[in-house]
Amino acid sequence: QVHLVESGGGLVQAGGSLRLSCAASGRTLSSYNVGWFRQAPGKEREFVAAVTWSSTNTRYTDSVKGRFTISRDNAKNTVYLQMNSLKPEDTAVYYCASGSRRIVPAADAYGYDSWGQGTQVTVSS
Repeated sequence: QVHLVESGGGLVQAGGSLRLSCAASGRTLSSYNVGWFRQAPGKEREFVAAVTWSSTNTRYTDSVKGRFTISRDNAKNTVYLQMNSLKPEDTAVYYCASGSRRIVPAADAYGYDSWGQGTQVTVSS
């Protein structure tokens, strides 16, 4: 099983940027697809972005397209989520998760079986 740890969250003003990191240990992350999800208070966890094991394919939820970029550095066993033009509605706990290889990365939680503990992102207006 892959052990995942997120970092990089924090408090930022609207329009600002943050880069989240998802570092893996236990197994090499290059064997897995990786997704980012988020959960705001009182809301269900939602898909944000995902990338295949080889970085060939990515996918994003519509609300972050053009603002967020998912990438990975398999040599560092780390996946990143670059978040630009942040909005107050992006405020949530962000989780990374690893899942089995698929040509098109999964956009639902059932496609992932190892999860990190989350990192808080707060965007002030």
